[in-house]
Amino acid sequence: MLGDQMMKIGKNALTVLERRYLKKDEHGENIETVEQMFRRVADAIASADAAYSGKTDVAALSNRFYEMMTNLEFLPNSPTLMNAGKELGQLSACFVLPVGDSMEEIFEAIKQAALIHKSGGGTGFSFSRLRAAGATVRSTGGVASGPVSFMRVFNMATEAVKQGGTRRGANMGILRIDHPDILEFIDCKKNNADITNFNISVGITEEFMQAVQQGNAYELVDPKTKQAVGQLDAREVFDKIVESAWRNGEPGIIFLDRLNRDNVVPSQGEIESTNPCGEQPLLPYESCNLGSINLVNMLKCENGAYAVDYDKLGRTVRDAVHFLDNVIDVNKYPLAEIDVTTKQTRKIGLGVMGWSDMLAYLGVPYNSDEAVALARRVMEFITKTGRAESAELAKVRGAFPLFEKSIYAGGTPLRNATVTTIAPTGTLSIIAGCSSGVEPVFAYVFIRNVMDGTEMIEVNPVLKEILEARGLYSDGLMKKIAAEGSLQHIEEIPADIRRVFVCSHDVSPLYHTKMQAAFQQFTDNAVSKTVNFKHDATIEDVREVYMLSYELGCKGVTIYRDGSRDSQVLNIGSVKKEGGAPAKAEQPAGFGQIKPRPRPEVTCGLTERMKIGCGNLYVTVNYDEQGICEVFTSTGKAGGCPSQSEATARLASIALRSGVSIDEILDQLRGIRCPSTIRHAGMKCTSCPDAIARVIKKTADMIALQQGLPVAAPNAPCASCAAEAPETTEHGSKFCPECGSALEHEGGCVSCRSCGYSKCN
Repeated sequence: MLGDQMMKIGKNALTVLERRYLKKDEHGENIETVEQMFRRVADAIASADAAYSGKTDVAALSNRFYEMMTNLEFLPNSPTLMNAGKELGQLSACFVLPVGDSMEEIFEAIKQAALIHKSGGGTGFSFSRLRAAGATVRSTGGVASGPVSFMRVFNMATEAVKQGGTRRGANMGILRIDHPDILEFIDCKKNNADITNFNISVGITEEFMQAVQQGNAYELVDPKTKQAVGQLDAREVFDKIVESAWRNGEPGIIFLDRLNRDNVVPSQGEIESTNPCGEQPLLPYESCNLGSINLVNMLKCENGAYAVDYDKLGRTVRDAVHFLDNVIDVNKYPLAEIDVTTKQTRKIGLGVMGWSDMLAYLGVPYNSDEAVALARRVMEFITKTGRAESAELAKVRGAFPLFEKSIYAGGTPLRNATVTTIAPTGTLSIIAGCSSGVEPVFAYVFIRNVMDGTEMIEVNPVLKEILEARGLYSDGLMKKIAAEGSLQHIEEIPADIRRVFVCSHDVSPLYHTKMQAAFQQFTDNAVSKTVNFKHDATIEDVREVYMLSYELGCKGVTIYRDGSRDSQVLNIGSVKKEGGAPAKAEQPAGFGQIKPRPRPEVTCGLTERMKIGCGNLYVTVNYDEQGICEVFTSTGKAGGCPSQSEATARLASIALRSGVSIDEILDQLRGIRCPSTIRHAGMKCTSCPDAIARVIKKTADMIALQQGLPVAAPNAPCASCAAEAPETTEHGSKFCPECGSALEHEGGCVSCRSCGYSKCN
C-alpha cells in the first residue's frame, strides 16, 4: 500500500513505475513499493555528503530529498531513479564519445558505446573527424568508407545490445556542414527504416549561415588536411536540409559556434556533439546528470488566483542542485575515462517540466508574448539561484577542478561548470502527472481502447479540474475533444477556456520557436524541444523555423511534421501517393481468389518448448517437400493464451500454404511484445507470436542447411525488429511498440504517455 505522501501518484504513473523503475527479483517480480524506491534513491544520493563534512546530518538530508521527490516537486532522470542504491549504480542518461579517424579508434568507440548502452545510457558522436568516402588510406593503399558507412556499423552494434534490459540505446550522429560527405549525410535517413538507432543533426557554423543569407558558396574542408577540397552553394545545401526535415523530421540542426561560445572550458577542446536529444552539448567522455522541477507544484493560490511561488521554487532549486552534485559522486560510470572527465567539470543539468500546465493554471495562453516573457523570468530565476547554490557548495567542497582553466577563472568559485538544461521529460512527466518539459500539451483528451473492448477517456488533469469546477465536464464532450484533437472549434467550451488550452498543433511554429529561444536565453546548456507542424505544413514553413531559430539565438532545432514518418505496411482501400492525398489502391489480378494448397498427408517437423511469461508454449512446425506447411501450438499446465496462440498458428499455416514468403510472416510476428513475457528476465522470446516466429525461423534454417543453402546468423534481427518502427495510424501518429497507444513527438524525442515508453530516456 502507498502512504499518504504517494497519493498523488496517478494510475498511469503507478503502471510506469511498476513496469520500469521498481526493483525486481530474478523472476521479474517487483520487490519494492514506490515509497521504497524514492527512499532508496534519497538514501543513496544523500550518502555523498558524508565525504565532505562530518557535521552533515545525512539522514535529515535524505529526508529532504525524499520529500522533494514524493511531493513530485523534483525528479532526477530515469537512470537515477532506476539504479541509485542498486548494484549497477549507473545514474547518467547520456554520454558523448569521440570517434577518431582510424580503424582502431572507430571500433574502440563502438566498444565503449556498447558498454554504455548495456548500462542504460545513450550516446552522442561527431563523425566529422572521419575522412570522406573514397579518400586514400595510406597505411593500406585502400580507400576510406566515409562517415555514413561507419554510422551503419555503429547502428548495427547498437541493435545488438539490449539497453538496460528494457530498450535499445539511442544515439546522436552529427556531421559538420563543411565535411565533404555532407550531402550523403543529409540523405542518410531518407528511408525511415535506415539507421534507425540514430537521431541525426547537421553541425552548422556561423560562416555557413552567413553564406546562406548572402547567397554565397562555402568551402568543404578535408578533415585530415584541413584544406579546402571543394565548394557548394550554401542556399542549395540549406534547402536540402530543410526539405529532408520536412519529409521525415531529420536531420535537425545544431549551431556549433554557439555551443562553443558557451564552452566553459575551451582549453579542453571543442564541443562537437550533444546527447541523443540535442539539449546537452558535451566534451568527449562527459556525461549528462539531469533532473527536472515540476513547475505545477511551484504555484501558490492567493484570493482564488494562481501565481508563481518563487520562495518555494528557490528552495527546490537549491535542493535539486545539491542532489545533482551528489549524483556525480555516487555514480558508477561505465568507463574510467568518463569518471575522470565528468568530475573535472562536474556539469549538471537542472531543467523543468509542467510548463504548459503551469500556464493553464495562470490563465496564460502558451502562444502569447506574455507566456514568452514569463519563460524568460522563470528560467532566469532558476539559473541564477542554481549558480548561487553551486557557489555555496564550492565553499565546502571546492570548485570544479578545471575552474582556474575555465571562463570563470578569477571570479566566484563554482562547484559546477554548468547548472541548467531543458531535457525531454516524457516518462518523468507521466510520473509527476504533468505536461512534458517546456512543450505545449500534445493532446488534452485521448481515448484508450482496453482489451475487453471498453474505452477509457484520458483527460489532462488541469483541463478536467477547470471544466468540472464550471459544471462543463461530460464524457460526451471529452470524446468530442478527442475526435477533434483540439478545443479550438468546440462551441460548447467557453472562449476564455479555449484561449488558454491550446495544444501543440494550435501553436504556430513562430511561438514554438519563440518559446524555445526564451528558455535558451537563460539556460547554460541547451533546450530540447520539438516544433510540431501540421501535416499540410509546407517546406517553406520549415525553412522559416530553421532560419528563425538561428535569428532568435537557439542552439539547435528539431521539427516534426505530423504524419511525415508514415511507415504503414498495409493500406485497406487506399494508398498514399508520394507527397499527395490518398489514392484508390489498384487491386492485382486474382485479388481475393488465392486459396491455400491442401495439407499434405505426411509431414516432418520439430517441436520446441518456449518459455513465456505465463508458462510454457509448445510450438510444432511441420514441412513437406514443398516447404513449411503447418504450425500448431499447445500450452503447458501454467496456462497462457491458448486461443490467441492457436489463431496465430492457424493463420500462419494458411499463409505458408498460400505461398506467402516466410520472411514476410516473420516480419509480422517477430518482435511483438507481451508485458507478461518482457518483464521476466532471461526469456528467449518477447511474446507467443514471437515464439512461434522463432521456431518457424529455426525450421526454415534447418531445411536450408539440409539443402546446402546459406543461412543468416541465428541472432540476426529481422527488418521489423531492426527498425523498431511501429506502424502508423492514418493520421500519421505512430503506435507505441509496447502498448499500442499513440506516440508523441516532443522534447526532441518520441514517447508514449500511456506506458512510459521513450526512445530517449
